[in-house]
Amino acid sequence: MIREPVGPGSGYWVGCPGLFYDEKNKAYYLTYRIRRPRGVEPDRGGEVRIAKSLDLEKWDDVWTLKKDQVNTASIERSHLARGPDGCIRYFTSFVAPEDGRWCVTVTKADEVELLDVKNMKRLFTASELKLEGIKDPWVFKRGDTYYMVLSVAVPTPSTTAESHKTLDIYNTGECVSASALATSKDLDTWVYQGVVLMPPKVGWDCYCTRMNSVLEVNGKFFTFYDGSQSHLENYEEKCALAVSTDLKSFQSLSPTGPIWTSPFATKSIRYCDVQVHGGRVIVCVEFAREDGAHDMRIATCAIEDLGLPL
Repeated sequence: MIREPVGPGSGYWVGCPGLFYDEKNKAYYLTYRIRRPRGVEPDRGGEVRIAKSLDLEKWDDVWTLKKDQVNTASIERSHLARGPDGCIRYFTSFVAPEDGRWCVTVTKADEVELLDVKNMKRLFTASELKLEGIKDPWVFKRGDTYYMVLSVAVPTPSTTAESHKTLDIYNTGECVSASALATSKDLDTWVYQGVVLMPPKVGWDCYCTRMNSVLEVNGKFFTFYDGSQSHLENYEEKCALAVSTDLKSFQSLSPTGPIWTSPFATKSIRYCDVQVHGGRVIVCVEFAREDGAHDMRIATCAIEDLGLPL
């Protein structure tokens, strides 16, 4: 366990991990979010931070962003990547102040510690893509192409303009929570490619299939995704597995239930960031505690220990 929530009980969460190893500085960086229950200031996704580690054991916070700096109701998942020009990009998602829909932005700097939100630029606006929301960026590279995993709120017949009054469409049941990909050659110009993992019509994950990370093994692309049956499980999803051979569409390998759960409270394990570095698998998750709060945990293992159907 590397970070504890700021309070006990449901609604106090620390998580949304996004792990990045920086070859330039030979250090790990971890983006994460601090949340409080609604009504407890600054509530919801009030603050995001970046922590740095040389050994995956000791983590020191080196950068912080609070939601009032970007005039938003909530900030959620973020991720880092260093581009071919040598600069760091900080990708994050928050509720856009102009329409109450989640959006994705990027901030660029020479180093993580020099990030300045005054330089923030909008990457994806939900309405422009005919979506009800777009958030939770996670970036990986294959060959000369960068891929961005995204959570997207797909409209349903029940979606109306009123759906956004809560400033969180994902928590209303008036959308479907799916996953999409975008691609880039330089981390600056992105092309939205569309939905690649849609919830099934029925099943334990028929509301949410939110991809968190992608791991390439033996020519297959495995994604660890958050699943839930309805919006009533929003914030308490559980980890499942899907696979693709072409990064154009993913097929669930978890039709009957999640692969990983917590033994406590809601059993939620979510935002599973799974990567390989230095010959070992690194797994970072948001984890439900016995009191209903969520903490953030990290583990390492051999790739064989993941139990992937290779």
